[in-house]
Amino acid sequence: MDLNGRNVIYSGGFGGIGQHCLKELLSNGIKTLAILDVKENKEILADLQKAYRAATIIFIQFDITNKESIAAAFKEVVERIKHFDVLINGCGVLMEHNIDITIEVNLLGVIRSTLAALPYMAKNNGGRGGVIVNISSVAGLDLMPYFSIYTTTKHGVTAFGRCMADQKAFGQFGVSFITVCPGITETNLAADYHKKVTFDFYQEYCKN
Repeated sequence: MDLNGRNVIYSGGFGGIGQHCLKELLSNGIKTLAILDVKENKEILADLQKAYRAATIIFIQFDITNKESIAAAFKEVVERIKHFDVLINGCGVLMEHNIDITIEVNLLGVIRSTLAALPYMAKNNGGRGGVIVNISSVAGLDLMPYFSIYTTTKHGVTAFGRCMADQKAFGQFGVSFITVCPGITETNLAADYHKKVTFDFYQEYCKN
């Protein structure tokens, strides 16, 4: 897809990978960028608005673990920018000690955001079609037993994206699905990752 002149939503845009993706999107001439995140990062927002004056950049606060908050965020996006062409689901955590949050953010958040976006994008519902990108992980392709909960959620994201990319679904919605599986990246999520393992005995293995 040619991004020039497009409207893009990035969920989790203030994260480590997200920040770089925002700059890349804006460098490719998108018209409007809506950043959804749990907390506004005014410094990053101001830097982006200064560097990319031709684009409209807005922030909408939402809670990825709350389906009502997700629905409200997408409703507000459409009220403010009329339509969107691309959704990037980029929220993610590595919190093996908190199973509920890990599943809510990494897996259910992606599913709920996708299902909230589809009615606005789907051609069979009067939408313009578009692209939904889900950020998974290499842990969504291979097994990473040191991080079993995280790995389970990312396998779910990968499977969900593959299912949604079915040709019959595309025929109805006109929405393409892309699943991106990054490796270990220098972000806050990966900081001291050896301390975030599912079981403490894995810590020594992760250090080596």
